[in-house]
Amino acid sequence: MWYLLFKYVVIGPVLWVIGRPRITGMHHIPKSGPVILASNHRAVADSFFLALMVRRRMTFVAKAEYFTRTGLEGWLMRWFLTAVGQVPIDRSDADAAAGALRTAERILREGGIWGIYPEGTRSPDGRLYKGKTGVMRVALMTGAPVLPVVMTGTERVNPRGSRRLRFGRVGITVGAPLDLARFAELAQDQRVVRAATDQLMAELHRASGQEYVDEYARRDHPAAV
Repeated sequence: MWYLLFKYVVIGPVLWVIGRPRITGMHHIPKSGPVILASNHRAVADSFFLALMVRRRMTFVAKAEYFTRTGLEGWLMRWFLTAVGQVPIDRSDADAAAGALRTAERILREGGIWGIYPEGTRSPDGRLYKGKTGVMRVALMTGAPVLPVVMTGTERVNPRGSRRLRFGRVGITVGAPLDLARFAELAQDQRVVRAATDQLMAELHRASGQEYVDEYARRDHPAAV
């Protein structure tokens, strides 16, 4: 109930006015059944605009830090993120991260939509960074289709370091499912998972036009402050 309330009554109307979002490729998203939407990541608002424009309910993973803040503000943040379908992922501990991926597997096996940012964090400088392999590990284990998603304009509507939204134009492009057939039989091989991840990032690079950086995005990057 809270998800729909936030989407259509509380937050959605504001996002429509501020970002004037438009989406193409919606027909690639199946009306039912599991699917992974793997997107580039330009701003915190990416998740909100994507959830607004996709008709089906989505579940994302969010930084665990958002769920561990103290006081009234921390409680409100946890309640809000849970209400809008986000689950925490601790990026500092491999076992905790594996737990988040197990949660993603459960979401998909129940026929849901899992939204994920393969870069693992927002781009610190507008470029596209090397993808982490978790998304493709889950995809190959569950057989869920992976749709590359390109977000544009959110970095202007929701600038890094600012809590205020600015007027702009948000674009969302949903691509066709990736062909992962050649990887399926060797899904446990880390080199195969890496190759599948690189294919995903190559498609995001092609569709977004962002400059590609063959290294992981760092949260301590000077531009990330």
